[in-house]
Amino acid sequence: MEISKVPFGTYKGHPVTKYILTNDNGVQVGILDFAGLLQSFKVPTKDGGKADMILTSENLDEFTNNGFCTNRLIGRVAGRIADGKFSINGKDYQIEQNEGKNALHGGTNGFYNHIWHVDSTEATNNSVSITLSLTLSPEVDTYPGKMHVTATYTLTNDDFLSLKMSATTDADTLFNPTNHTYWNMAAANVPTVDQLKLYVNSENHLAVDDGKIPTGEKIANEGTPFDFSTPTTMGDALEKMSSTKENGFDDIWEVTPSLTKPVATLEDPESGRKMSLYSDRNGLVMYTMNSDDAAVYNHGQVHPHLGLAMEAQNLSDAPHHPEFGDITLHPGEEKTYTIKWHVEY
Repeated sequence: MEISKVPFGTYKGHPVTKYILTNDNGVQVGILDFAGLLQSFKVPTKDGGKADMILTSENLDEFTNNGFCTNRLIGRVAGRIADGKFSINGKDYQIEQNEGKNALHGGTNGFYNHIWHVDSTEATNNSVSITLSLTLSPEVDTYPGKMHVTATYTLTNDDFLSLKMSATTDADTLFNPTNHTYWNMAAANVPTVDQLKLYVNSENHLAVDDGKIPTGEKIANEGTPFDFSTPTTMGDALEKMSSTKENGFDDIWEVTPSLTKPVATLEDPESGRKMSLYSDRNGLVMYTMNSDDAAVYNHGQVHPHLGLAMEAQNLSDAPHHPEFGDITLHPGEEKTYTIKWHVEY
């Protein structure tokens, strides 16, 4: 197990560093102090090389010059909050409305737009980890309370990468973070996720309005393009969505939280590479990168459906739907959420 670091460009005039975590099997993870960004997730190949499981670039600008939050940490709240409004203990709050009238992904100064402090790195016989931290105040991101958050990535010798995010606050606020990594473990010359097979442990997805705000209704997946209860080829699923406004998925599945049984799996039958996702929360937002915006890169490639974002989080807009779960954070308490990925190759 080892950890090293190299320079990775600059952001707003400040140097960015890449931390490389490597286990004894040759699995290698790159973490940036900018946005806690998962820059690479490389696994050994059968010919002795390495393949990336995620969309990546060696150029920081290709991560920052688009609106897709590529591979970054997201918060204070992932997903959307209707009208940027919510109440806690009878007090009303208004936060930045950065997507039309709604708030999205913590606003323009959320987790994904800062260089985080590296608190520590650690290597043991069986794991290697890095802990980053960030403090945000209402003056920075418009959310109430001064929040201190830590994010610890740990790579183990059994090929698990875990992300543990914890937060405290000095005033009532919200906390529902995620990781916004785009996955595509197919060969580098395969331009879409079409050949990948997806499984999701879910019976329902959420009905949403035109602004992608949940209405509160849960719709059964069975008999719809949202049914991934058996591994389904993404090309077949995307074909069923080709007539929709999005030309793909940008939707919210209700999942069974588990850190021992996969919430979802994504695999490439051709190479045998597979990722299993575990989460201790009840929501999974999946976005199939439906745009062909020229700012969306993977080593210079530009394609719709180039990658699949799998955002493990609490169900979206929970402040307006108490049945979705409680994402409030109060002074004197600490909340911790965990996401785990297991790779096979």
